[in-house]
Parts: sequence; C-alpha cells; structure tokens
Amino acid sequence: MKTSSTFSILFWADFSRVKNNQVSLYARITVNGKRAVISLKRKILISGWDVHKNRAKGTSQKSRILNSYLDETYNHLFQCYRDLKTENKLITAQAVKARFLRVDDAHRSVTDIIAYHNEDMRGKLKWGTQKNYFTTQKYVSKFLLKTYKSSDMYLSELDYDFIIKFEKFLRSYVPEDHQQRMGNNTVMKHIARFRKLINLSLKLGWIQRDPFINFESKYIKTERGFLRLDELQAIEEKSFATTRLQLVKDLFVFSCYTSLSYIDVINLTGENLCIGIDGELWIYYRREKTTKPIRVPLLPKALEIVEKYISNKKSISQGTIFPKMSNQKLNSYLKEIADVCGIQKNLTFHIARHTFATTVTLSNGMPIETVSKLLGHSRIATTQIYAKVIERKVSDDMQRLRAQFNLKENKSFSKRTTSK
Repeated sequence: MKTSSTFSILFWADFSRVKNNQVSLYARITVNGKRAVISLKRKILISGWDVHKNRAKGTSQKSRILNSYLDETYNHLFQCYRDLKTENKLITAQAVKARFLRVDDAHRSVTDIIAYHNEDMRGKLKWGTQKNYFTTQKYVSKFLLKTYKSSDMYLSELDYDFIIKFEKFLRSYVPEDHQQRMGNNTVMKHIARFRKLINLSLKLGWIQRDPFINFESKYIKTERGFLRLDELQAIEEKSFATTRLQLVKDLFVFSCYTSLSYIDVINLTGENLCIGIDGELWIYYRREKTTKPIRVPLLPKALEIVEKYISNKKSISQGTIFPKMSNQKLNSYLKEIADVCGIQKNLTFHIARHTFATTVTLSNGMPIETVSKLLGHSRIATTQIYAKVIERKVSDDMQRLRAQFNLKENKSFSKRTTSK
C-alpha cells in the first residue's frame, strides 16, 4: 500500500512555548510531503513527554489516559484519510484536518449555510427581503431547540421527516408579537426560503441529497385587496385638518393613480419627472424591488398631488417630491383614514397598487398587457394575480353583450314582419 509513504501522523510537543513547565501537544498530518497541524488541546510536563516515542512517559493513570487519547486521535485521523479516499475526494493534509475537525463539506451544518447565505446575499438583496430571511432563520433556530434540543444540525442529517416536523412547528407556533398562528401561505413562504438555503447547499456540494425531493408546497389562492371606485372616491373627497393625515391620504391616492409602491413614492425626486413621447409629464424611475426601469404617464389626479407638494419645504430639504414618512406610521394612519371614510377593509399602502391595477386601469378597459407593463411585471400571469376584473366590469361587459343580442333579435323580428 502507498498509505505509509504518502500519509503519516506524528504527535509532538511544542518546546518553544513553555509555560509553568508545561508544553502543548499537537498532531502533524503529512500527505505527499505537505503538512497540516492540529492542536490536541492537551498539555504535559516537559519531563513527562518521551520525544523518541512521541508518547507520555510512565504507566501512571494520567499517562495511560493521555496515551489512550493519542491512540484514539491517531485512529480517527487515519479513518478520515480512508473516508476521503473511499469518496474519491482530493486528499491533502488540509482535507484530512478539515474532516477531522468536522469543518469540511461532509460536516457542514444548518448554521454554516445560513451564515454563508447572509454573507453572500449582503448587498444583493433588498433590506425587506433580507429581513424576511432573518425571520425564517429565527424560526429554524427555535425549531431546532424545541424539537432536537440543539442549536445546530448537520446538513447531511436533514431528511423528509425534518421538513414535515418543521412545517408542523410553524403551523402551531404562536409569534410573541401577536396571538394568531401563521396562515398557510405564511408557513409556505418560510419553508420556501429555507428550501432556497438547502438548494444553495446542493449547488455548493455541501450535501448530496435533497431533503425536499418529496415535499410539495401547497399555497391557498387568495384574492388581492383593492378599493372599489366609491371607496376610492370617498378617500379622495375627504379633507383632513391634520397635516399628517392629509399627507398620508395624498400619498395613498397618488399611488392609486401611478401604481408606485411605498418605497418608490417616498424616494421619488424631481429628476424622475420627464416629458414623455406624448408631450405630457411622465414618471421615469427604476423599481426599488426589481431595479427594472418603469415609465408611467401622470394622470391628472396624480399630477395635482405632485404640484401640491413640489414646493413643500420639508420635501425640498430632503431632496424628494414628497415629505418622507415611515411605512409603519403610514399604514397606521391609513387605518384612521379607513375608519373616518367608513371603509371596512384592512387598508394598507400596498392596496393602492392593487387599486391601480383593478379600479383605475382594468375596470376602465385598459388591456392587461399595458397594465402589466405599468406595474413592472415580467409576466402577465403575475398581473392576473394582482389585477382581477371586478363585478362592475363584468356587469358592463354583459350589458353590452345583451344589447348586441337584443339588436340581432330586433333585426330578425323586423325581417320576419316585413316578409309577412
């Protein structure tokens, strides 16, 4: 065998660093002349070390225990070498050391892939998306502690049973900040984010088997909230005495007529206003979420709101069109506006985007392809989720269809009467 000539293990004491007449012990791995050193986390008196046998001297209990530990370490290191050889891995001194210390690919853990993902995605993902991953990772940690009584787990140990238990944990978990359990789609989103971490592990070669291979995500289709025309008009026509509520109302209505999300409205500047192909004022901007360039013509009501704030001192000092307000505060104030206007819906700023897609555009006959472009979607299927055709549009279309049938019926009746 070539093992003896290409691979060797040597225990040695570092006499260059003596403290309290003791020296530290190390293992030296040599593969094809290349070395790697491992600290054994053991110390021994200088007089107790046999430099020729590389073992502790004597037959005392301390010496026997130490020599037994050295034998176990030798066998473990040799087994690491043999395992790498069996797996057809590149065998180096560092590879044997990594396998021994369980820091090689075969011993990567859940914590390792989380740390790798967070570092790799820094600067690539928007903060909102990163925050969602942090939340999912928090639930993974809680799950490990509750189910496995551990803060970590090897990726190689993950299996279908782990995924099923994690799903069950999420469904039964009651978050500390509110008393309701997670809905089905929230659970599925957390599992989807964890699944992306596992897929990253597969791509990196950290695991060879996908624990999700037999798992199927089951989302429940939900209708997107939006305002009907009468509800939108109720907000538009309402004036508020307080500056903060008036600002929130204007920002919300502006979004209803432009489709811009909260972050895009707040960051809008004068440079985003340009003359479009029709000679009218347009908004040219790049979506914060996707960085996709979008061009939206300004409808009259949106233009009125821009003109109202274009000379606002606060917004001028901030370099934006509108004074800035946090999304949390904005959504909180929208609840007040909904109450005042008699709207029985959970009003959030994102509903403005849905309202643009339904009440402002689709229900007024705008083709879904155009709506999709204005929303910045890459697929019309995404727009179909956001923008449903409301009952009034269906009613109008049916009225036109009835009119056509009635016209045909009248013509047919007229012909029959004339022929007689």
